[in-house]
Amino acid sequence: MSDDRLIVALDVPNVLDGLHLVEQLGDAVSFYKIGLSMLTAGGLALANELKQDHGKRIFLDMKLFDIGNTVEAAVRGIAQFDLDFLTVHGDPHVVRAAKEGAGGKDLKILAVTVLTSLDRSDLDDGLIQPGDVPEIVVERAARAFAAGADGVIASPHEAALIRALPEADGRLIVTPGVRPAGADIGDQKRVATPASAITDGADHIVVGRPISNAADPRGAATAILAELPMSQTEGGVPLSN
Repeated sequence: MSDDRLIVALDVPNVLDGLHLVEQLGDAVSFYKIGLSMLTAGGLALANELKQDHGKRIFLDMKLFDIGNTVEAAVRGIAQFDLDFLTVHGDPHVVRAAKEGAGGKDLKILAVTVLTSLDRSDLDDGLIQPGDVPEIVVERAARAFAAGADGVIASPHEAALIRALPEADGRLIVTPGVRPAGADIGDQKRVATPASAITDGADHIVVGRPISNAADPRGAATAILAELPMSQTEGGVPLSN
């Protein structure tokens, strides 16, 4: 069984490119993220095909944010597709509505804390309260857990701080902004290597361009997997493959 701590982001132009990448990766990767850029290019159909026909786990990265009723209705519609993870913004009213919409299904609601492409100057531009980014991330994580989130999305820089929260026991930490040593960080600002992200408390790492843009995507994925520590946990609970 492949190691599902690695989630590969299918940030590609269309469904055909997505399927091609999945074929290249084969049984080396079992978990895929489909985000907003793919939704208008057949992303939901691709999610269903990968889940139902290929047995892959699916992380739908929609980052929902709206009034409670709208979020609840949207999540209720998504929950019928038997996917694995869904992101919403970490505001407590959004998290509570999303959990209501999930209606006891296995769909895990992950709360976005602060995007990994943002730093303090970006938060200032958005009129976000003063304070260090890690402090804000940890506070948003704690509030999201209190509202019922199954996990959070945070950069590797905050994974250890979140894992130390009492509220994080049994909850998931998923970290984008992961780059192998020497890789181009692109538009990310708070990054770390795969091994350090897992060591610091992440259950899953999300990697996109370092794999999808590689001359040998399968080789790039297996190299990342080889970096990961041997022990595996999810939500602080040991797993076996």
